[in-house]
Amino acid sequence: MASRDHSHLPNQTKKLPLFFPLLSLLLFISIFAVLSSIRTTSSAPSQPRNSLEFRKPPGSDPARSCDYSDGAWIYDPNASPKYDHTCKEIFKGWNCIAGNKSNGRELTKWRWKPKGCDLPPFDPVRFLHMYRNTSIGFIGDSLNRNMFVSLFCSLKRVSNEVKKWRPVGADRGFTFLQYNVTLAYHRTNLLARYGRWSANANGGVLESLGYKEGYRVDVDIPADTWAESLSFHDILIFNTGHWWWAPAKFDPINSPLLFFENGQPVDPPVLPDVAFDMVLKHMVMFVEKRMKPGAIKLFRTQSPRHFEGGDWNQGGSCNRQNPLLPEQVEELFSLKNNGTNVEARLVNQHLYKSLQESGLHILDITHLSEFRADAHPSAAGGKKHDDCMHWCLPGITDTWNDLFIAQLNNVKFRTK
Repeated sequence: MASRDHSHLPNQTKKLPLFFPLLSLLLFISIFAVLSSIRTTSSAPSQPRNSLEFRKPPGSDPARSCDYSDGAWIYDPNASPKYDHTCKEIFKGWNCIAGNKSNGRELTKWRWKPKGCDLPPFDPVRFLHMYRNTSIGFIGDSLNRNMFVSLFCSLKRVSNEVKKWRPVGADRGFTFLQYNVTLAYHRTNLLARYGRWSANANGGVLESLGYKEGYRVDVDIPADTWAESLSFHDILIFNTGHWWWAPAKFDPINSPLLFFENGQPVDPPVLPDVAFDMVLKHMVMFVEKRMKPGAIKLFRTQSPRHFEGGDWNQGGSCNRQNPLLPEQVEELFSLKNNGTNVEARLVNQHLYKSLQESGLHILDITHLSEFRADAHPSAAGGKKHDDCMHWCLPGITDTWNDLFIAQLNNVKFRTK
């Protein structure tokens, strides 16, 4: 056999220079394509390990992931709200029924249905029994207050023995006496400590760059309103984002955000998106170091705004009467379009990156909320500007709390 092969070799030598280089080139291209495919697959963003999923319903495929953030809003004409609009804790500007918003009573007739799993409304009585002797702190901006009020009103409807009581630094707080369940809201816009800053007559790094005034933000120091709360609360839910992308609140020219670390100006100065990552890193470290043993920590993703025709101070409005269609959602929120409401997905990119390796569970409410352009207060109550950022109560934040409590139960189930 060997002699037969060698006998044919002289006749093939003239073809080798043409055939082998071509074969080598094709082989190289094939290997490169395979390696590139493997690299692309392995580096593709995946759901963070701390972003919880619902337990699968009985009889479903256990290998199939059930993503509660992927679903649709279903209209249920027989649905009723968890509480009445007369709940006194509802901020006047968010009370769309009392403010005569045309679709105020229709908002709660829409139910979020995730694909492949169910999200039943939480049972307030069962919740109070399950979380007896528990303190829950909402730490963040006014959107977290929106959520805090929704949960309070849901519980108040089934348990009237309530005492106003505020833990250190809290803006609002209540204890349900029969169950010793405390809810508190700690207001903080940036999570980090910040305040007015003016140039020093003796000069400094910022003064030498021409800064005369602005807001000093200490990226490594938590705001006083919540710094001491970690030793008290058993469950914490954080949020931040709106104030980081808010040129109307922090004018980049006349009143910029000026960032400090270890007591010194960050030099060279950084933009808010870079400082946002710095704050998240430091705040996560602070929380994980100071939190009570066994405490449950969640971070809520960004609540979307729905301004159309301009921002809040440019005549923007939100007059929709029904949830958006999927294509309308993409038109309004796609990063490619870079529109007025792009903030939500930008913030989430930073959140997922910073929280992925932390011990904080992610509560993803963004996509399901993107559909609900109809659920903001808008001009209800005679506002000077349309409010297309906060949410009507009763309303969509009731669904946020269904998600929140489902995740709490999921954590307790997994840790036992």
